[in-house]
Amino acid sequence: MDLIDRYLNAVAAQLPQDERADITAELRDLILSRFEAKEEDLGRALTEDEQEVILREIGHPLVVAARYRKGPDSLVGPELFPYWMFGVKAGLMVLGVVYALGLVVRIVSGSDNFGQDIAQAFHGFFGAGLTLIGVATLAAAIFEHQGIRPAWMTQWRVKDLGAFGLADPAAWGASMTGRETTPVAKASWMPKPRAKGWPGGEYLFSFLAVGMFVLWWIGVLHFPGLVSLELRGEDAVVSGAPIWSILFGPILLYAFAQMAIDLASLVRPYAVRARAAAQIVVAGAGLWLTLVIFEAGHWFTLTRGEETARIAGDWTMLDFYTLRTLGDGARDLAGIAGTLSVVLVWVLAFSALSLAFKILANLWRLARGM
Repeated sequence: MDLIDRYLNAVAAQLPQDERADITAELRDLILSRFEAKEEDLGRALTEDEQEVILREIGHPLVVAARYRKGPDSLVGPELFPYWMFGVKAGLMVLGVVYALGLVVRIVSGSDNFGQDIAQAFHGFFGAGLTLIGVATLAAAIFEHQGIRPAWMTQWRVKDLGAFGLADPAAWGASMTGRETTPVAKASWMPKPRAKGWPGGEYLFSFLAVGMFVLWWIGVLHFPGLVSLELRGEDAVVSGAPIWSILFGPILLYAFAQMAIDLASLVRPYAVRARAAAQIVVAGAGLWLTLVIFEAGHWFTLTRGEETARIAGDWTMLDFYTLRTLGDGARDLAGIAGTLSVVLVWVLAFSALSLAFKILANLWRLARGM
C-alpha cells in the first residue's frame, strides 16, 4: 500500500460511511495533482520523503476529515462557552461552601486528625468538582451538537437582558459583595449615577445552592463527611430523626418553590413586586418549617457501636452562658452530641430570625415597589 492509500484510509476512517467514497476521490485528485506539479518542477519522480512533505502540507488526517464533517467542531462553541464557564465557576463555589461546612462540622466534633480532615475535604471537593465539570460539559455539548438554544438566548427583549449578566463574572461578583462596577461611559455633563452590579447574581447563586441541596435531599449527591464523625479514631454514624422523614415532602416543595422564584428572578430581575410577593409566601412556609423542626426537639442520633447519643434541644439552650461554654464539653459521644445540639439550636433560631426579617423586608419592597 503506497503513501496515498495509507493517508486516504486514515481520513476515511473519520468520515461517515455514505460520504467516504466521494470525499476520498476528491482528496486523491488533489494529492495526485500536487504530486504531478512537484514532479514537473523537479523533472523526476518524487521520493517517498518528498511525498511525505506534500501530504503533511495538506494536513493531518484528523484535521482534513474535520473540514468535511457536518456540524460543530467543538464540544462547547464560542456562543455557549461563556454560560458554561460561568455555570462551572458558580457550581464550584457552591461545592466549596458545602465541603467547608462539612470540614467545620468535623472540627467541632473534636476530630484528632485535623490534617486528614482537610485532605478528605479537598479530595471530596475535587471529585465532586470533576463530576460537575463533566455534567456541565455534557449538557453544553448536547446543546451545541443538537442546535438547542434556550428561549432566553434567542427570543430576548432589551428589558430582559439582566439575565445575560451570566456571561459577566465580574458583575455577578460585584452584586454578591455589594461592590460597584464600572459604569458605561457618559458625557461629562451628564449626571453619574451609582453603578450597580447585575441584579440577577444573587438569584443565580441561590438557584445553584438550593439545586445542590435538592440533589442531596433526594439522594442524587452524596457527601460522606456529613454522615459520619471521627471521634478519637472511631467513626460515629449520624442518622436523622423521624422529623426529617415526616417533613421530607414539604421541605422538597419549599426548595422547589425557592428555585422557581430564583429562576424567574434571573429572567425578570426587575420585577420587584411580583418577586417580593412570592418571597413572602415562601419565607412564611420556611418559617413554619423551621418552627416545626425546632419543636420536634430531636434532630439527629449519633451511633458508635452500642453507644448512642441524641442531638436534641429546646428553647432553654438559647442563652449566652451555654454559648460561652460551647467548647468545654467532654469529647465522648454524649459530649459531642451536646455540643452539636447547642450549635443546631442557635442555627435554627438564627434561621427563624432571618426568615422573619426576610418577610418584613419583602413587605417593604412590595409596598414601595423597589
